[in-house]
Order: sequence, then structure tokens, then C-alpha cells
Amino acid sequence: MSLQEARIAILCLSLGAAASLEAADVSIPDLGTRHSGSDWPAFLGPTGDSRSSETGIRPWGDTPPPVVWQKRLGQGYGMPAISRGRLFQFSRYGTQATLECLHAETGAPLWKFEYATAYQDMYGYDNGPRAQPVVDDDRVYFFGAEGMLHCLRVVDGSVLWKFDTTARFNVVQNFFGVGSTPAVEGDLLIVNVGGSPAEDLNLPPGQLDRVHGDRSGIVAFNKHTGEIEYQLSSELASYASPKLATIDGRRWCFMFARAGLLAFEPKSGDADFHFPWRASILESVNASTPVVVDDLVFISETYGPGSALLKVRPGKYDVVWQDELRSRDKRMQMHWNTPIYHQGYLYGSSGRHRETAELRCIELRTGKAMWSEPGLSRISLLYADGHFVGLTEDGQLHLIRVTPEKFESVSHAILSSPAGEGEAGSSRMLKYPCWAAPILSHGLLYVRGADRLVCLDLIPPKTAKD
Repeated sequence: MSLQEARIAILCLSLGAAASLEAADVSIPDLGTRHSGSDWPAFLGPTGDSRSSETGIRPWGDTPPPVVWQKRLGQGYGMPAISRGRLFQFSRYGTQATLECLHAETGAPLWKFEYATAYQDMYGYDNGPRAQPVVDDDRVYFFGAEGMLHCLRVVDGSVLWKFDTTARFNVVQNFFGVGSTPAVEGDLLIVNVGGSPAEDLNLPPGQLDRVHGDRSGIVAFNKHTGEIEYQLSSELASYASPKLATIDGRRWCFMFARAGLLAFEPKSGDADFHFPWRASILESVNASTPVVVDDLVFISETYGPGSALLKVRPGKYDVVWQDELRSRDKRMQMHWNTPIYHQGYLYGSSGRHRETAELRCIELRTGKAMWSEPGLSRISLLYADGHFVGLTEDGQLHLIRVTPEKFESVSHAILSSPAGEGEAGSSRMLKYPCWAAPILSHGLLYVRGADRLVCLDLIPPKTAKD
């Protein structure tokens, strides 16, 4: 075979594979029966801002929405991804990291995939995964706490590709392992990796101030094959996730990495700027995903500097406002949650510790505090239908009207365990820590505690009488 014939053959194989992939995408059956509403295929939902477009919430008083189904989980902190009636939950059982595919409306098991993991948290926290699965057409991606990145087929869990980022990029274990959820952009999977020179692997655990980057802060993979398309930045990894946005017709990606905000063009990997923003103390992390509104980018952390608002343009930024480093009066201090923007205002749980955290509303463009509500511990929010559904870290469910005027509670309740399942002295269905924000898909609200995922009927399906 001549070289030209070989190239033609390879091209034909590539085109055939692409055609088969497109056909597979079209032929994936939708297992759902609730056709109003939308899927929740990625971290922070279909629009990447923890906002749902679904309407019809019925306030529940002291009695929470009815439980549709529930499931005991292994170790882990992340919420599921939901697509075409399938729910993908990433957990750890014993030494096995496990992706389970369930029927989203019933919890019935469809398939599961397992791989061996030896991750051990150096601070004694949960040894399970932190990142949420991401569904894109006929593929589901998930990133383990030890750094294993997988791509499976959604219909049967067969492996399409996998990549050991820790081994390939010499990733020194971060404080709490890997906790950044990848993001899909076109044909790319954008991942916050943060590798180092090989000699840094010999450093004592936890001394990240002595760890250096090695041009793998961001790694973009071909989402179909797992091949590396580009690498960007010597930043180390954080616990925030990549934020994709379109500003004045141009695509952007913002990564709130370990030492600050990295802005770049996601298709090419060309960097625009780096804005330093990190606490001076060693044991601190950036974990809140940036919020983008028009050409404004908001970032926040809770260990030191607080928050900043930037006005961006290609290659540059201007600081609109930022918290004073030496001041104790910070506008907002997000821990692991991402604040939610609504009609000119940001809402989020501000504060590092559960005893002192406050649910807060600030005006985005000025940083002016509108109100603060203490006593809710650290609460995670979902926006839907003019309300926030909030889950406190000790398992209380709240419905809060969204208004910058004042904190306005509509109702709250505690989910009670079924008879015989509660622990001694407690009947709560959701055990501390409840650190993941609720999600909403096709009227079903999903919440999780330490070891249980619960599905609630928040927006009942419409009937012929409705």
C-alpha cells in the first residue's frame, strides 16, 4: 500500500468512526418518563451556574416534598449527573472507586463500573471521590480523588479511554486529593491537573509550598480519544472547576487555580492573563468556581483575601473592586460553594466555619452587602422558580424566596429516616456532612448527605387537569 493509499484508508476509518459516534448519540434511548424540565449533565447544571429553569415549586411547610427513592452510598462528596433518564453517581466502596448508573426516576440499577483505588486522605477526611461526573452525548467522564480520569459509554459502562494524570504529570497529592470537575468544550475535555517535576514527588506530604508546577495546570484532552491536545500554565490544582463563558462573541475559560485566576481561550489554550488571589497561609484552598456576568468575573475564597470582581477583555483585566487584604470586613468569603447570581445580586454562604458562616446577599457591581443571615451553618444553594432550595451541612432543607431586600424563609424541614433505619439518637435521613448543593432535573430534587442520596418530588408532573 502506498503512503497516499494509507492516508486515505486512515481518513476513511476516522470518518467511519465519527459517523458511528454520531449514530450512537442519536440512538441513545431516553429512559425518562417526566418530559418537562431538563437534564443536569454537569457540575452546576446545564448552564454552569446552579440555576434551574424549571417552574412549579410547591412550598412544603414543615413537611418536606415526598421521597421518591433513596440509596445508600459509599464514600464521596459529589452529586450525580443526570442525562436521558440515567443518573450517574461516583462513590467509593472499600477499595473500589465505583461509577453507578441508575434509573433517575426510580433508582433502579442499570450498570456499574469499578476500578481499584488506594487514595488516602492525609487529613482524615472521606477517601471517596470529590468531583461530579460529566455527561456529554454518549459519554460520561469522571475524575477520581487519586487522579484517574475515565471516559465510559453511557449505555453500558464500557471503557472508551482512561488516563492516569497522577502518573503522567507527577501530581503531588493536594490537601484533599483531586476535587476539580472537568468541563467539556467542543471536542475538548478541560481538566485542572497541576503536575510537577518528578523530583517534587519526594517531598514530605502536605508541603505544597515547596511544590512547583510543570506546565500542566490545565490539560485539554481530546474528549473522544483521551489524547492530549494542549497543556497550559504551571499553576497547581485547586478545588474549583473550569468556568466556560462567551463574552462579546468570544469563548473564554476561567480557572480559579491554586494561586489565582487563570483566563484563556479554551480552543487554542492561549492564555489571556493570570490574576493572583490566594491566602498567605499554607493550608488554604481556592474552591469556589468563578461567576461570570457579561464581562465581569467574580472570584471568592474564605481563608484570607476574600472576593474580587474583574472586568475582562482579551489579554487584560481591570479590577472593579476587591476586598482589602488587611480588613476583617470582607464582602463575601466563599468556602467550597459557588455563589448564585440573580438580577444584579450574588447569594452565597460566606464564612470558613459552620458556627460563623452567614447566608449573604451582595450587589455584584459594587460589593455592597444587602443582608446577612446567621445561624444556618454552611448552606448550599440551588436556584429554581424564584426560590433557593438550600441544604445546610447538618441536613436541614430550606426554601428561601430570592430577594435582595431581606432574608425571607418560606419553609424548612428535616428529612426523617424510614422506620428502623435511623441511628441511635437521630432520625435524620441526611447525615453530616451535607456539603454538596442540591440539583433539580425534570421536577425531581436530589440531595445527599454523608452516605445517602435522596430523590424528592419537588415539582410534580402536570396532569390533564393542570
